[in-house]
Amino acid sequence: MHRFYLPPENCCTNSLRLEGREAHHALHVLRLKRGERMTVLDGVGNEFLCEVETAAKDFLTLAVKEKKFHSAPPCPVSLFVAIPKGKIIEDIIEKAVELGAHRIVPLLTERVVTQLDAVGAEAKREKWQQVAIEAIKQCGAAWLPRVENPVALKDFLARAEKPGFSLVGSLQTQRRLPREVLAEFRTQRGYEPKSAGVWIGPEGDFTLAELQAIEATGAQPITLGELTLRVETAAIYCLSFLNYELQRD
Repeated sequence: MHRFYLPPENCCTNSLRLEGREAHHALHVLRLKRGERMTVLDGVGNEFLCEVETAAKDFLTLAVKEKKFHSAPPCPVSLFVAIPKGKIIEDIIEKAVELGAHRIVPLLTERVVTQLDAVGAEAKREKWQQVAIEAIKQCGAAWLPRVENPVALKDFLARAEKPGFSLVGSLQTQRRLPREVLAEFRTQRGYEPKSAGVWIGPEGDFTLAELQAIEATGAQPITLGELTLRVETAAIYCLSFLNYELQRD
């Protein structure tokens, strides 16, 4: 069953319309015809089983045959990740979608090579959000993570955001295993985290000053093992742990 994405504001009736990129893929790559079935995701929990009514030159109309709603994961997880070189961030976003991330915040830290102005940052965000859209279509996730504009670490920290449970991968300070930190949280609080975040630094790690500023928000430094992991591997490691521990009802 082929999957497509439509923003929720375009999914309010029993007749949906695919245009632009999605229609091009359906018409000219998959060559879908009248009567064929597909799934449409709106990124906010709804899944529509549809049948092609009209296949025109540059759009399709779809009849909704069945609608399912998938509840949001019990603990929204945010990934705060320093932007690595090249296109690695796209792989990170793709894997973050598959592992149930709720939000992805690309960070500009002292050791990040990439530099962006406001226009460039928005262009990157739009491109990376499209990567997330393609990822939900591939894996069938009902909830589309929000990819935020790249932001300087100091500016993001100034917002004083504090997830209920927060981890930061560290090579520099006293560290514990993530399972130990989570066990301590459960013992002290007596309940599961209502929200979670994980901080992943760039090649070379966060500077000590950056790490101390992140820890000041309540993030607990963790070790990811004896080996030094790449940025993308560290992100997958942490998201896999949080997905397994926190995303089950």
